[in-house]
Amino acid sequence: MLVLDCTLRDGGYYNSWNFPLDVTNKYLDAMAAAGVDIVELGLRSLINKGFKGASAYTTDSYIRTLSIPASLKVAVMINATEIVGEMLQEEALQKLFPNDAASSPVDVVRIACHVHEFVKALPACNWLKQRGYIVGFNLMQVADRTQEEVEALSLEASKYPIDALYFADSMGSMDPAQTTQIISWLRKHWRGAMGIHTHDNMGLALSNTLQAVKDGVTWLDATVTGMGRGPGNARTEELVIEVADMRKQAINMVPLMSVIRSYFQPLKNQCGWGSNPYYYLSGKYGIHPTYIQEMLGDSRYSEEDILAAINHLKVEGGKKFSLNTLDATRQFYNGEPRGNWSPAEMFAAKIVLLLGTGPGVAEHRVALEDYIKTHKPVVVALNTQSGVAQELIDVRVACHPIRLLADCEAHTQLPQPLITPASMLPADVLLALKGKRLFDYGLSVKTNTFEFGEKASALPTSLVICYALAVITAGGASKIMMAGFDGYGADDPRNSEMNKLLQFYAANSASLELLSVTPTRYEIKSQSIYGLAG
Repeated sequence: MLVLDCTLRDGGYYNSWNFPLDVTNKYLDAMAAAGVDIVELGLRSLINKGFKGASAYTTDSYIRTLSIPASLKVAVMINATEIVGEMLQEEALQKLFPNDAASSPVDVVRIACHVHEFVKALPACNWLKQRGYIVGFNLMQVADRTQEEVEALSLEASKYPIDALYFADSMGSMDPAQTTQIISWLRKHWRGAMGIHTHDNMGLALSNTLQAVKDGVTWLDATVTGMGRGPGNARTEELVIEVADMRKQAINMVPLMSVIRSYFQPLKNQCGWGSNPYYYLSGKYGIHPTYIQEMLGDSRYSEEDILAAINHLKVEGGKKFSLNTLDATRQFYNGEPRGNWSPAEMFAAKIVLLLGTGPGVAEHRVALEDYIKTHKPVVVALNTQSGVAQELIDVRVACHPIRLLADCEAHTQLPQPLITPASMLPADVLLALKGKRLFDYGLSVKTNTFEFGEKASALPTSLVICYALAVITAGGASKIMMAGFDGYGADDPRNSEMNKLLQFYAANSASLELLSVTPTRYEIKSQSIYGLAG
């Protein structure tokens, strides 16, 4: 049984493979002390676009600068796309590996392959074996393949002297039973050593790895703190403990826990890999985890956006990552907006009090309620905000299909009518809102656009605050007072994004004056509700 740690390769997606030299050496000492057998120090690639650190290329000369304990074997990984593309395979391999294994610090070469690349990439095994390298092939995205397809892959693999045939749970969608099933299919023709690389979308990375051990798999991948794209991988600090028990081996975890504390945990806190409910859903529905990683790293995506995107990708298919597909999930309201209600009926020449979802509403409830009772503004609440007495709220605004679906039961029980792009909503959302009084004001999402129409608007985003501003502005209100728009910390990118949106709104000649009456971090005019309530 062999433990292969691939932190510096898989984790490099977060820091451009730019690991400090002193950290790398501490990591290597920690791997040896923890009983790891092989360290994959990074990728080896011919592609040079934008800055990437040493572990994106992992050259022989770089490896020789490291202090590698004698007990560790060194691996590098290449992507099959680089040896099945336009360049002749032998030519590409010669550039990637100019030295034979005898004169290189590299012991193991692994080739990461999609199913469609596998047959074309396999001959590289012969070339590498002739030069003395241990060779592994990592088959990606096999969990959604049929038994016939997987068995056909095992037959092709059986024709080559591969040292370890890996399969990767690329979508993090497998459970232990499926792990056993895939192994049995691969065993139809493959008799050599097998390896597994698990992802932790559903919190099953370690369980799947240990199940694979029971099924005879002997090469086990892991990364420190699970560092890897999206939900990450089986965690080395856990796997080595399990393997040490199986081996009845004494290991020293102190160096590993030390380097986790000093480097990997702070980096994890900063970058946020590891499973969460979004990654769980991506694993459940076979959606590429990079979609989730991209959305979590982009402040434009609210919780509603991410859930809606997952719902879209579940239906449309998301096994292969594409930024174009990701952008498409944001366009719930594309095309010409449709609506049949004019907000002028409700807002013309009125002062409007807009209740946001921040804690400021509940904290200043008494003053807000006094103001409402005295001055009689039109009170508009976003979504299901209920920080003031229900009888004081005149109408609610909501526009995100997934948020509406999630809140449908609450909306049907709340007494206020709902302003929403009803004619543009999916049928399941409308069905869930059956019986609810709806004011149908249309919405179209168009980049860098604020256009306020009588019965529909074109807006830069489907955020509910944006839609609410459009409805009230199109209705001809005299002023918008805002409560519960607390904002985020100064270093939170969502704050700057909202400021840009509000500034963009204010720059429109049709925009109304915005006045926050509870504490806010946004760059808008502010007064105290306590000075207005009398």
